[in-house]
Amino acid sequence: MPLPLNDRQFMFWKLRRNGLPNVSIADRFSISRQAVSKALLAMDRKVEKTLLEMAHANQIDVESLNAEKGVLFGRSVPFNVNAVVFISADRGVQVWYEHEGDCGACPRYTRCIELLWDYADELGIALEKTGDPTRMAEELFAKLRKLV
Repeated sequence: MPLPLNDRQFMFWKLRRNGLPNVSIADRFSISRQAVSKALLAMDRKVEKTLLEMAHANQIDVESLNAEKGVLFGRSVPFNVNAVVFISADRGVQVWYEHEGDCGACPRYTRCIELLWDYADELGIALEKTGDPTRMAEELFAKLRKLV
């Protein structure tokens, strides 16, 4: 699902998500703090709407949502497991379901590892080195829950 946004708003949102204050964003782009605030408010609404639509489409009951970080925690009704909907700057909107599996035998193994490492890097979250995507996801999303 594409996120409806303009590039500048998304750039401001990513910078804020990485910890840059609004005043620094304004200085970097030589615009007013009010312009940054207005763009971020619009972006937060778009992020929230996108996360909620994705949760609805995947039948996920929402437990918590943080538009500034671009993450929604919930529970999948059909699978009866925890689920996370998140926005990756590089990979778009993603849904991760809590699960146990034989990751080594899965054809998506490399894709999952890369997704989790990339998303952790985007958020500045350090992960333990492991070759198990399930364990990586557990660690990543537990740390992310503490941030939101």
